[in-house]
Amino acid sequence: MGLNVRQWLPRDKHDFEAVRKLSELSNEELRDIIPELMEWLQDGNWPIFRSVEDLLLRFGEELIPYIQNVFNTKDPQWEYFMLTGLISRLPSRYLIVLKDDLERILKNPTEDEMLEELDEVIVPLLNKIQ
Repeated sequence: MGLNVRQWLPRDKHDFEAVRKLSELSNEELRDIIPELMEWLQDGNWPIFRSVEDLLLRFGEELIPYIQNVFNTKDPQWEYFMLTGLISRLPSRYLIVLKDDLERILKNPTEDEMLEELDEVIVPLLNKIQ
């Protein structure tokens, strides 16, 4: 009977205590809640945004499929905060794996993605891996 990590997920955008508790757990214990943690990166103005990001960065390459899921939501605001936050903080070798996704947004953006001007944040990321 493992501990139920979900009970420690942040309850609101000010729940630093929850993030602190989670940060004491092993990656093994946190792995199951990566999708829920990613949801706290939907708005860069939320107080716990950066702390959750720090927590997720421990997973490095394992985050790639979850990041791709965010791109598939075509939620431009979430994509924006992922691009300017988590993704920009990943080592460039992981950016290569995301190259196709980044180029898709650049060359074939949805209308909402255009409005969010994601190209401005994607070009510098692609330049890092040229």
